[in-house]
Amino acid sequence: MTYIQQLGENARKAAKESAALSRGEKDRILLNIADMLEQKREEIKAQNLKDIQNGKNNGMAASLIDRLTLTDARIDGMSDGVRQVAALPDPVGKVIGGGTLDNGLSVIKKTVPLGVIGIIFESRPNVTADAGCLCFKAGNTVILRGGSDAINSNKCLVGIMRAAIEAAGHDANIIQLVEDTSRENARELMCANEYLDVLIPRGGGGLIRTVMQNATVPVIQTGEGNCHVYVDESADIDMALNITDNAKTQRPSVCNAIENVLVHKAAAEEFLTRLSERWNGRVAFIGDEESGRYLKLQKTADDSDYRKEFLDYTLAVKVVADIDEAIEHINRFGTRHSECIVTRSMENAEKFQREIDAAAVYVNASTRFTDGFEFGLGAEIGISTQKLHARGPMGLEALTTYKYLINGNGQIRG
Repeated sequence: MTYIQQLGENARKAAKESAALSRGEKDRILLNIADMLEQKREEIKAQNLKDIQNGKNNGMAASLIDRLTLTDARIDGMSDGVRQVAALPDPVGKVIGGGTLDNGLSVIKKTVPLGVIGIIFESRPNVTADAGCLCFKAGNTVILRGGSDAINSNKCLVGIMRAAIEAAGHDANIIQLVEDTSRENARELMCANEYLDVLIPRGGGGLIRTVMQNATVPVIQTGEGNCHVYVDESADIDMALNITDNAKTQRPSVCNAIENVLVHKAAAEEFLTRLSERWNGRVAFIGDEESGRYLKLQKTADDSDYRKEFLDYTLAVKVVADIDEAIEHINRFGTRHSECIVTRSMENAEKFQREIDAAAVYVNASTRFTDGFEFGLGAEIGISTQKLHARGPMGLEALTTYKYLINGNGQIRG
């Protein structure tokens, strides 16, 4: 039996127990995990520091070091997130439909856990706690496979969650970590149909494409965020500047940060001139010839630049003739994540929200709000950019499925 097969066997064995846990028992364990995250913060930071130092030694980009780093504030955020998950209603066992048929059969549609979930993610150890606790609350077992860059942090965090489960008298294998982060094990996990019910990749475009191209397990596609702000002809320029600034620079390494700005030709001179002055070299611009009249461009943009998820202080810019060109561009190059229009026109706002194909479509607000916490879902497992099963921020409800329970008194089909 291979290493991945053993993890799969462990998860399958623990799944029955996990699915049967009461809400009260799950919440007690989650609150214990939250307490332990705070109590063991120095241990967590010490293990995280090993990963940070390794990343620096390996030439990791500053934006990726930021994603990797666990500060006191981020550890507090993790523990608060776990408490929020504990406070959420149990998504399992809800009757969501059904009734009595003409033949007397009682049909009930009821929510149940997905089962065994595999999650492959990159160097953001906060995902470890979020994903583990969300899957647990929804009655699932989970196999977590983080990047090698965060292995020390992940071992520590998963150890805390397993200890809390075990202390409550339950199978610690409800949550497991792939500690051998070789590519061979990752590929085997992607094809572990005998054990996994679903696989969720969470990370950059390269990771997501690799999983989508190689997995035989059903996949929920999440994360890749080539997001846009379109500054319309009628936009309030001050508002557009504030939204663009926040959406790009508040935290450029995350998937709901923007990578592109489209601006109507009538607003281009004022908006782009003022944007350049505001950032004063902080952000590098790649753009078309027209935007180069108002910006100092690092290079002229081509199609590959407009498709790119930079995850840093680089922005692709294009001046467009009208809203139709903006919509066409976004639907061509976007990743169906989060898109924004800044406008005073109700007609254009409605048109943009109607015609843009994305999970979250904003009018006059930053794309940075696409987040499970911000949407009131508690911690999120990821942001789905596809349409089947789940779309947008995935909270607890997205980690369940349903089954039909049919009761009769001897009916047979004629």
